[in-house]
Amino acid sequence: MSKELIENTIQFVKETLENAEGGHDWFHIERVLKNSRHIAESEEADILIVELGALLHDIADSKFHNGDESVGPEKARNFLNSQSVSTEVIEHVVKIIENISFKGGNVDREFGSIELDIVQDADRLDAIGAIGIARTFNYGGHKGRSLYDPEIEPQLNMTKEEYKASNAPTINHFYEKLLLLKDRMNTETGRRIAADRHAYMVHFLQQFYAEWNGEA
Repeated sequence: MSKELIENTIQFVKETLENAEGGHDWFHIERVLKNSRHIAESEEADILIVELGALLHDIADSKFHNGDESVGPEKARNFLNSQSVSTEVIEHVVKIIENISFKGGNVDREFGSIELDIVQDADRLDAIGAIGIARTFNYGGHKGRSLYDPEIEPQLNMTKEEYKASNAPTINHFYEKLLLLKDRMNTETGRRIAADRHAYMVHFLQQFYAEWNGEA
């Protein structure tokens, strides 16, 4: 049953995200799924919940639904109900979806589990490193944001609402989110991988500024 459920979920996600923005498409989900499975190898976790959480965590990202955070959990719940998944599993997966996002970093999670820890780490790993850089500029371009403006400083203490409404240059996002993630990982495996990806971003920013200023 679980193998068939995962296969059905993969098909559902692929169809739902067929025309999604490049940083939040099926390939993002697939990478998070792979990261989740890798992290779970070192943790005592319910792998079915981990895989379902990874697959459905961005089924309807609020960024693409006018900020409505209820769409994703509702879509996931309806799909899992259609697959006759137990209420206990459905509720756990929905809680993962509701609590996984960064939201400016100043919002406490209202739910905790090792399965959420794993999927959150996996999702955050895809936001940093080389792919994280690519996703960040892809989304910035999608939103028509400038690359960088030296006169607009990053805002490090935004509320959830301010973070969601921000239209700051893409480079600011590194300071407002990406560079903060290394120290917010939940698992040892996540922390180890994040350290390498963090270092890559730091080097990228050094090169970016050198080129911006005509020094390289």
